[in-house]
Amino acid sequence: MGLRLAISVVVPVFNEEESLQKLVDQLLGALRPINESFELVLVNDGSSDKSADVMAALVEEVPELVCVLLRKNYGQTAAMAAGFDASKGEVIVSLDGDLQNDPADIPLLISKLREGYDLVSGWRYQRKDAELQRKLPSRIANRLIGKVTGVRLHDYGCSLKAYRREVLADMRLYGELHRFLPVLANIEGARITEVKVNHRAREFGNSKYGIDRTFRVLMDLLTVWFMNRFLTRPMYVFGFGGIISIAGSLLVSAYLLLIKFFGEDIGNRPLLTFALVLGLAGMQLFCFGLLGELQIRTYHESQGRPIYRIRATLRGGRGDVFSSLSP
Repeated sequence: MGLRLAISVVVPVFNEEESLQKLVDQLLGALRPINESFELVLVNDGSSDKSADVMAALVEEVPELVCVLLRKNYGQTAAMAAGFDASKGEVIVSLDGDLQNDPADIPLLISKLREGYDLVSGWRYQRKDAELQRKLPSRIANRLIGKVTGVRLHDYGCSLKAYRREVLADMRLYGELHRFLPVLANIEGARITEVKVNHRAREFGNSKYGIDRTFRVLMDLLTVWFMNRFLTRPMYVFGFGGIISIAGSLLVSAYLLLIKFFGEDIGNRPLLTFALVLGLAGMQLFCFGLLGELQIRTYHESQGRPIYRIRATLRGGRGDVFSSLSP
Protein backbone atom coordinates (compact mmCIF):
# COMPACT_ATOMS: atom_id res chain seq x y z
CA MET A 1 0.00 0.00 0.00
CA GLY A 2 2.82 2.39 0.87
CA LEU A 3 2.63 5.68 2.73
CA ARG A 4 -0.54 7.62 2.50
CA LEU A 5 -0.27 10.88 0.59
CA ALA A 6 -1.89 14.17 1.52
CA ILE A 7 -3.69 14.82 -1.79
CA SER A 8 -4.85 12.74 -4.73
CA VAL A 9 -6.23 14.37 -7.86
CA VAL A 10 -8.43 12.03 -9.89
CA VAL A 11 -9.15 12.81 -13.55
CA PRO A 12 -11.29 10.57 -15.77
CA VAL A 13 -10.07 10.79 -19.36
CA PHE A 14 -11.95 9.93 -22.55
CA ASN A 15 -10.50 11.04 -25.89
CA GLU A 16 -8.53 14.00 -24.51
CA GLU A 17 -5.14 13.42 -26.16
CA GLU A 18 -4.75 17.09 -27.10
CA SER A 19 -5.35 18.44 -23.60
CA LEU A 20 -3.44 15.92 -21.46
CA GLN A 21 0.03 17.51 -21.57
CA LYS A 22 -1.37 20.95 -20.76
CA LEU A 23 -3.61 19.53 -18.04
CA VAL A 24 -0.73 17.77 -16.26
CA ASP A 25 1.44 20.89 -16.49
CA GLN A 26 -1.32 23.01 -14.93
CA LEU A 27 -1.95 20.47 -12.19
CA LEU A 28 1.73 20.35 -11.30
CA GLY A 29 1.87 24.14 -11.34
CA ALA A 30 -1.05 24.31 -8.90
CA LEU A 31 0.05 21.55 -6.51
CA ARG A 32 3.84 21.66 -6.28
CA PRO A 33 3.96 25.15 -4.68
CA ILE A 34 1.74 24.12 -1.72
CA ASN A 35 4.48 21.78 -0.43
CA GLU A 36 2.28 18.80 0.33
CA SER A 37 2.67 15.26 -0.94
CA PHE A 38 0.33 14.54 -3.84
CA GLU A 39 -0.36 12.28 -6.79
CA LEU A 40 -2.18 12.73 -10.08
CA VAL A 41 -4.39 9.78 -10.98
CA LEU A 42 -5.46 9.80 -14.63
CA VAL A 43 -7.99 7.16 -15.63
CA ASN A 44 -8.19 6.35 -19.32
CA ASP A 45 -11.79 5.25 -19.86
CA GLY A 46 -11.22 3.23 -23.03
CA SER A 47 -10.31 6.21 -25.22
CA SER A 48 -10.34 5.56 -28.96
CA ASP A 49 -7.72 8.24 -29.68
CA LYS A 50 -4.07 8.34 -28.54
CA SER A 51 -4.83 9.32 -24.93
CA ALA A 52 -3.30 6.08 -23.61
CA ASP A 53 -0.07 6.69 -25.54
CA VAL A 54 0.18 10.25 -24.25
CA MET A 55 -0.39 9.05 -20.70
CA ALA A 56 2.28 6.35 -21.08
CA ALA A 57 4.77 9.00 -22.19
CA LEU A 58 3.83 11.40 -19.40
CA VAL A 59 4.17 8.78 -16.68
CA GLU A 60 7.85 8.37 -17.62
CA GLU A 61 8.45 12.09 -16.99
CA VAL A 62 6.23 12.89 -14.00
CA PRO A 63 6.97 10.99 -10.75
CA GLU A 64 3.67 12.08 -9.19
CA LEU A 65 1.62 10.61 -12.02
CA VAL A 66 -0.42 7.40 -11.85
CA CYS A 67 -2.25 6.26 -14.98
CA VAL A 68 -5.04 3.70 -14.78
CA LEU A 69 -5.95 2.18 -18.15
CA LEU A 70 -9.39 0.60 -18.28
CA ARG A 71 -10.08 -2.19 -20.77
CA LYS A 72 -12.93 -0.38 -22.46
CA ASN A 73 -15.23 2.62 -22.10
CA TYR A 74 -17.22 2.00 -18.91
CA GLY A 75 -18.51 5.55 -18.43
CA GLN A 76 -17.53 8.44 -16.20
CA THR A 77 -18.92 6.95 -12.99
CA ALA A 78 -16.85 3.77 -13.33
CA ALA A 79 -13.76 5.77 -14.33
CA MET A 80 -14.09 7.97 -11.25
CA ALA A 81 -14.60 4.92 -9.04
CA ALA A 82 -11.44 3.35 -10.51
CA GLY A 83 -9.52 6.56 -9.78
CA PHE A 84 -10.83 6.75 -6.23
CA ASP A 85 -9.85 3.13 -5.60
CA ALA A 86 -6.35 3.63 -7.04
CA SER A 87 -5.72 6.85 -5.08
CA LYS A 88 -3.87 7.01 -1.75
CA GLY A 89 -4.47 10.59 -0.61
CA GLU A 90 -6.23 11.65 2.57
CA VAL A 91 -7.92 14.33 0.47
CA ILE A 92 -9.23 13.41 -2.98
CA VAL A 93 -9.96 16.01 -5.64
CA SER A 94 -11.80 15.22 -8.86
CA LEU A 95 -12.01 17.28 -12.05
CA ASP A 96 -12.62 16.83 -15.77
CA GLY A 97 -9.82 16.30 -18.25
CA ASP A 98 -11.01 18.83 -20.84
CA LEU A 99 -9.30 21.89 -19.23
CA GLN A 100 -12.63 23.61 -18.50
CA ASN A 101 -12.03 23.14 -14.76
CA ASP A 102 -9.15 25.31 -13.53
CA PRO A 103 -6.49 23.37 -11.54
CA ALA A 104 -5.55 26.65 -9.84
CA ASP A 105 -8.77 26.35 -7.82
CA ILE A 106 -7.68 23.09 -6.16
CA PRO A 107 -5.86 24.74 -3.20
CA LEU A 108 -9.02 26.78 -2.53
CA LEU A 109 -11.17 23.65 -2.32
CA ILE A 110 -8.66 21.88 -0.09
CA SER A 111 -8.44 24.87 2.25
CA LYS A 112 -12.23 24.99 2.53
CA LEU A 113 -12.38 21.24 3.17
CA ARG A 114 -9.99 21.58 6.08
CA GLU A 115 -12.31 24.03 7.77
CA GLY A 116 -14.28 20.99 8.86
CA TYR A 117 -16.22 19.92 5.78
CA ASP A 118 -16.34 16.46 4.28
CA LEU A 119 -17.11 17.49 0.69
CA VAL A 120 -16.54 20.79 -1.10
CA SER A 121 -18.22 21.21 -4.48
CA GLY A 122 -17.18 23.71 -7.13
CA TRP A 123 -19.71 26.24 -8.40
CA ARG A 124 -19.12 27.45 -11.96
CA TYR A 125 -20.79 30.79 -11.30
CA GLN A 126 -19.50 32.26 -14.59
CA ARG A 127 -19.90 29.20 -16.77
CA LYS A 128 -18.40 29.38 -20.27
CA ASP A 129 -20.93 27.20 -22.10
CA ALA A 130 -23.80 27.74 -24.52
CA GLU A 131 -26.82 29.27 -22.81
CA LEU A 132 -29.64 27.21 -24.30
CA GLN A 133 -27.85 23.89 -24.81
CA ARG A 134 -25.96 23.68 -21.50
CA LYS A 135 -26.54 26.47 -18.98
CA LEU A 136 -30.34 26.66 -18.96
CA PRO A 137 -30.90 22.87 -18.67
CA SER A 138 -28.22 22.79 -15.96
CA ARG A 139 -29.96 25.47 -13.89
CA ILE A 140 -33.27 23.65 -14.15
CA ALA A 141 -31.63 20.33 -13.22
CA ASN A 142 -29.81 21.85 -10.23
CA ARG A 143 -33.01 23.28 -8.80
CA LEU A 144 -34.92 20.07 -9.41
CA ILE A 145 -32.22 17.93 -7.78
CA GLY A 146 -32.01 20.28 -4.80
CA LYS A 147 -35.77 20.24 -4.31
CA VAL A 148 -36.09 16.46 -4.64
CA THR A 149 -33.07 15.49 -2.53
CA GLY A 150 -32.90 18.36 -0.04
CA VAL A 151 -29.21 18.93 -0.82
CA ARG A 152 -29.20 22.39 -2.35
CA LEU A 153 -26.17 23.26 -4.49
CA HIS A 154 -25.89 25.75 -7.32
CA ASP A 155 -23.95 23.40 -9.58
CA TYR A 156 -24.26 19.63 -9.34
CA GLY A 157 -22.65 19.20 -12.76
CA CYS A 158 -19.26 20.64 -11.78
CA SER A 159 -16.76 17.79 -11.57
CA LEU A 160 -14.29 19.89 -9.56
CA LYS A 161 -14.88 18.63 -6.01
CA ALA A 162 -12.79 17.81 -2.94
CA TYR A 163 -13.57 14.93 -0.59
CA ARG A 164 -12.26 13.44 2.60
CA ARG A 165 -11.20 9.87 1.92
CA GLU A 166 -13.40 8.39 4.63
CA VAL A 167 -16.50 9.86 2.96
CA LEU A 168 -15.74 8.21 -0.38
CA ALA A 169 -14.92 4.96 1.40
CA ASP A 170 -18.52 4.82 2.62
CA MET A 171 -20.00 5.21 -0.86
CA ARG A 172 -20.39 2.79 -3.75
CA LEU A 173 -20.81 4.15 -7.24
CA TYR A 174 -23.01 2.40 -9.80
CA GLY A 175 -24.67 3.35 -13.07
CA GLU A 176 -24.30 7.10 -13.69
CA LEU A 177 -24.36 8.31 -10.09
CA HIS A 178 -21.17 10.40 -10.23
CA ARG A 179 -23.17 13.59 -10.67
CA PHE A 180 -25.05 12.84 -7.44
CA LEU A 181 -22.00 12.38 -5.22
CA PRO A 182 -23.07 15.19 -2.85
CA VAL A 183 -26.42 13.46 -2.33
CA LEU A 184 -24.74 10.10 -1.71
CA ALA A 185 -22.37 11.81 0.74
CA ASN A 186 -25.32 13.43 2.47
CA ILE A 187 -26.85 9.96 2.97
CA GLU A 188 -23.66 9.08 4.87
CA GLY A 189 -23.97 12.20 7.05
CA ALA A 190 -21.26 14.30 5.36
CA ARG A 191 -20.92 18.05 5.88
CA ILE A 192 -21.16 19.67 2.44
CA THR A 193 -20.51 23.15 1.10
CA GLU A 194 -19.58 24.80 -2.20
CA VAL A 195 -17.18 27.49 -3.39
CA LYS A 196 -17.10 29.58 -6.53
CA VAL A 197 -14.55 28.33 -9.05
CA ASN A 198 -13.28 29.44 -12.40
CA HIS A 199 -14.68 27.89 -15.56
CA ARG A 200 -13.04 28.06 -18.97
CA ALA A 201 -14.18 27.57 -22.53
CA ARG A 202 -13.30 24.25 -24.12
CA GLU A 203 -10.00 24.41 -26.04
CA PHE A 204 -9.93 21.00 -27.68
CA GLY A 205 -12.45 18.51 -28.96
CA ASN A 206 -16.19 18.45 -28.41
CA SER A 207 -18.46 17.84 -25.47
CA LYS A 208 -19.07 14.16 -24.69
CA TYR A 209 -22.65 14.81 -23.57
CA GLY A 210 -25.78 14.79 -25.72
CA ILE A 211 -29.49 15.25 -25.20
CA ASP A 212 -29.73 11.69 -23.87
CA ARG A 213 -27.92 12.89 -20.75
CA THR A 214 -31.11 14.71 -19.68
CA PHE A 215 -33.07 11.46 -19.58
CA ARG A 216 -30.28 9.68 -17.70
CA VAL A 217 -30.22 12.44 -15.12
CA LEU A 218 -33.97 12.16 -14.57
CA MET A 219 -33.79 8.38 -14.14
CA ASP A 220 -30.80 8.63 -11.82
CA LEU A 221 -32.58 11.33 -9.83
CA LEU A 222 -35.42 8.92 -9.10
CA THR A 223 -32.88 6.33 -7.97
CA VAL A 224 -31.07 8.79 -5.71
CA TRP A 225 -34.36 10.10 -4.31
CA PHE A 226 -35.32 6.57 -3.33
CA MET A 227 -31.86 5.92 -1.84
CA ASN A 228 -31.96 9.19 0.09
CA ARG A 229 -35.43 8.56 1.52
CA PHE A 230 -35.87 4.82 1.70
CA LEU A 231 -32.49 3.09 1.26
CA THR A 232 -32.69 1.28 4.60
CA ARG A 233 -36.48 1.21 4.84
CA PRO A 234 -38.07 0.20 1.52
CA MET A 235 -41.17 -0.99 3.40
CA TYR A 236 -41.93 2.68 4.12
CA VAL A 237 -42.64 3.41 0.46
CA PHE A 238 -44.01 0.07 -0.76
CA GLY A 239 -45.79 -0.77 2.47
CA PHE A 240 -47.40 2.65 2.70
CA GLY A 241 -48.71 2.33 -0.86
CA GLY A 242 -49.95 -1.16 -0.05
CA ILE A 243 -51.78 -0.03 3.07
CA ILE A 244 -53.45 2.82 1.19
CA SER A 245 -54.58 0.44 -1.57
CA ILE A 246 -55.87 -2.15 0.88
CA ALA A 247 -57.67 0.52 2.90
CA GLY A 248 -59.26 1.87 -0.28
CA SER A 249 -60.35 -1.64 -1.26
CA LEU A 250 -61.94 -2.20 2.13
CA LEU A 251 -63.83 1.10 2.02
CA VAL A 252 -65.20 0.44 -1.47
CA SER A 253 -66.08 -3.14 -0.49
CA ALA A 254 -67.89 -1.91 2.61
CA TYR A 255 -69.90 0.54 0.51
CA LEU A 256 -70.83 -2.21 -1.96
CA LEU A 257 -71.86 -4.55 0.86
CA LEU A 258 -73.99 -1.82 2.32
CA ILE A 259 -75.92 -1.16 -0.89
CA LYS A 260 -76.16 -4.91 -1.47
CA PHE A 261 -77.77 -5.23 1.94
CA PHE A 262 -80.44 -2.77 0.82
CA GLY A 263 -81.19 -4.94 -2.21
CA GLU A 264 -79.20 -3.27 -5.02
CA ASP A 265 -77.39 -5.50 -7.53
CA ILE A 266 -73.62 -4.96 -7.46
CA GLY A 267 -72.51 -7.81 -9.75
CA ASN A 268 -72.04 -5.60 -12.83
CA ARG A 269 -70.80 -2.46 -11.11
CA PRO A 270 -67.31 -1.22 -12.04
CA LEU A 271 -66.69 -0.43 -8.37
CA LEU A 272 -66.57 -4.14 -7.60
CA THR A 273 -63.74 -4.65 -10.09
CA PHE A 274 -62.03 -1.53 -8.75
CA ALA A 275 -62.18 -2.87 -5.19
CA LEU A 276 -60.67 -6.19 -6.27
CA VAL A 277 -57.86 -4.47 -8.21
CA LEU A 278 -57.08 -2.19 -5.27
CA GLY A 279 -56.93 -5.15 -2.92
CA LEU A 280 -54.63 -7.17 -5.15
CA ALA A 281 -52.39 -4.17 -5.82
CA GLY A 282 -52.18 -3.45 -2.10
CA MET A 283 -51.11 -6.99 -1.30
CA GLN A 284 -48.50 -6.92 -4.07
CA LEU A 285 -47.04 -3.61 -2.89
CA PHE A 286 -46.90 -4.88 0.67
CA CYS A 287 -45.08 -8.01 -0.50
CA PHE A 288 -42.65 -5.87 -2.54
CA GLY A 289 -41.87 -3.98 0.65
CA LEU A 290 -41.12 -7.19 2.53
CA LEU A 291 -38.89 -8.44 -0.30
CA GLY A 292 -37.14 -5.08 -0.40
CA GLU A 293 -36.43 -5.29 3.32
CA LEU A 294 -34.82 -8.69 2.79
CA GLN A 295 -32.83 -7.69 -0.30
CA ILE A 296 -31.49 -4.49 1.24
CA ARG A 297 -29.48 -6.68 3.59
CA THR A 298 -27.51 -8.13 0.72
CA TYR A 299 -27.44 -4.96 -1.44
CA HIS A 300 -24.55 -4.33 -3.88
CA GLU A 301 -21.53 -4.82 -1.63
CA SER A 302 -22.27 -8.46 -0.85
CA GLN A 303 -21.79 -9.38 -4.51
CA GLY A 304 -18.16 -8.29 -4.48
CA ARG A 305 -18.39 -7.55 -8.21
CA PRO A 306 -16.50 -4.44 -9.43
CA ILE A 307 -18.06 -2.14 -12.02
CA TYR A 308 -14.86 -1.84 -14.05
CA ARG A 309 -11.81 -3.87 -15.06
CA ILE A 310 -8.27 -2.48 -15.16
CA ARG A 311 -5.94 -3.43 -17.99
CA ALA A 312 -2.81 -1.90 -16.45
CA THR A 313 -1.62 0.71 -13.95
CA LEU A 314 1.41 2.86 -14.73
CA ARG A 315 3.25 4.70 -11.94
CA GLY A 316 5.47 7.67 -12.58
CA GLY A 317 9.20 7.78 -12.05
CA ARG A 318 9.88 4.06 -12.52
CA GLY A 319 7.82 3.09 -15.55
CA ASP A 320 6.44 0.14 -13.58
CA VAL A 321 3.38 -1.59 -14.96
CA PHE A 322 1.01 -3.41 -12.64
CA SER A 323 -1.54 -5.54 -14.49
CA SER A 324 -4.76 -6.43 -12.74
CA LEU A 325 -8.17 -7.82 -13.54
CA SER A 326 -9.89 -6.17 -10.60
CA PRO A 327 -9.49 -3.08 -8.39
